[in-house]
Amino acid sequence: MALRELGRSHDYRDRADAGHGLARLAEMQEALGPLLELVLDPGDTFVTRVTAGVVLRRKDRIGLAVVASALAVADPNHSDWIHTAVLDVFSIFSADRDNAMQLCEEMLRDTDDRVAMGARQLHDILAEIDPVLRPV
Repeated sequence: MALRELGRSHDYRDRADAGHGLARLAEMQEALGPLLELVLDPGDTFVTRVTAGVVLRRKDRIGLAVVASALAVADPNHSDWIHTAVLDVFSIFSADRDNAMQLCEEMLRDTDDRVAMGARQLHDILAEIDPVLRPV
């Protein structure tokens, strides 16, 4: 409850902090709505980048689904900052990028049309990344 309130703060730093806290609770249904709102924060794209980044760092289906849902409805400015967060998280290790791509492929069949549509966009972003480190 406290994180939800923090996510409604007038201060963008508070909202970014709320994104950090809620990302750890993303498996809870109550956290998903507020997380999506923070990824699409109408007041400051700093909140978008920070929240998308921390959710993506979960490197699981839940985090990727939140970001995919946001991408499906994001305006071009928010899409750019989400894209930046994807690059931040998945540009280093090829295994992380490859796992994320596999999860996106699974989400293409999701019953939630928004997740499926966003998963396609997210997969395309990931496919453009040439990670720095690859297995030997």
